[in-house]
Amino acid sequence: MTVAPHTGPIVGSGPDKAVPAPRHFTWRGEDDTDAFARRLATQPGLASAFITLHGDLGAGKTTLVRHLLRALGVQGRIKSPTYAVVEPHDAPGLAPHPRVWHFDFYRFDDPREWEDAGFRDIFASPGLKVAEWPEKAAALTPPADLAIHIEAIDETERKVTVHAHTANGHHMLQGL
Repeated sequence: MTVAPHTGPIVGSGPDKAVPAPRHFTWRGEDDTDAFARRLATQPGLASAFITLHGDLGAGKTTLVRHLLRALGVQGRIKSPTYAVVEPHDAPGLAPHPRVWHFDFYRFDDPREWEDAGFRDIFASPGLKVAEWPEKAAALTPPADLAIHIEAIDETERKVTVHAHTANGHHMLQGL
C-alpha cells in the first residue's frame, strides 16, 4: 500500500491533524466477510460506534451486518431493515451497551421521518449504530466512526476500503 507524503495544512485551515490512511481488504468469499466481522466485533469502542456501509445493491452490506451481529451473540432471525428503516437487536457480546441499531436508509426520503421515528433519540442513546445507504440521511446523522466501502468484483470477491473519521474509528481501524 502506497501512502502519499504528508504536506502541511492549507493556510488558515487550523492545526495540523493527521488523518489515518484508509485500510484496504479483499474478501474472497463469505468466510472472509465473517472473519472481518469477527475482528470488528472485538474492537474496543464498538459498543458506542456509528458505522456506515457503502456499496451498490448486492455488494454485501447486509451480509456483513448479519455476520457482525452473529459475532456479537445475536440469536434468531436477522432481517434486513429495508422496509422498517431500523431494526434493533440485543447483542450480549457487546459491552457495556448491548444494543445494536441496524439502519437501512435506502427508502428514506423525508427528513420529517427522522423526528417522527425517534432516530434523534436513538443516535443520542448508547449502543452500536450501523447504517446502510447513509448518504440518504447524511445531513441528519453524526460523523461515522468507520465508513466501510464494499465493491463487488464478481459473485464472491469484494474489495473493501475502511475509512476512520473519528478518534474512536481510528482506534478500531488499527485493530483491523
